[in-house]
Amino acid sequence: MKRIPFPNLILLFPLVAFILYTADSSASHQRGRLGLGFSNQFINGLPAISFKLQKSSTFALGGLFALNTHETRGGHGAGLKVYRVIFEEPQLNFYGSFLGALVGKKSGTASQSGFQFDFNFGSEFHLKGVESLGFSIEFGLSINKLDSFSLETIGNHLLTAGVHFYL
Repeated sequence: MKRIPFPNLILLFPLVAFILYTADSSASHQRGRLGLGFSNQFINGLPAISFKLQKSSTFALGGLFALNTHETRGGHGAGLKVYRVIFEEPQLNFYGSFLGALVGKKSGTASQSGFQFDFNFGSEFHLKGVESLGFSIEFGLSINKLDSFSLETIGNHLLTAGVHFYL
């Protein structure tokens, strides 16, 4: 049996304490509020500025914009995202979403452009007492073409799916 080094056990304690003391973690109603933040969902890997506007209790509209003007490693991305809330809890919303985007990428002297369509299920949650900050996770299917046509499954964690601050 392999022993875990003592310094690694010290790092494990804060993680266990965090999990035990966040039992009240959840999300709130954001109707009529604009969320600004970031997302990293484009297939070209560019981080994007993101917005989300909760229009009603079941519908939200979002957008993503990314730009890198580097001569050899640059690219761009712009897309719209539609959210449909499926299930609502006090601090947590489960939703389905669709992303349609135009993307581009530079590699050396070559430039490519294409599209991306994502069909996702996801969840946005807020910590109790910090309802203005929303964290998302998503999973689903992506149909895209940048260098070649691709159909792939996707799973987006907190830093990929997005974080929004609601005004």
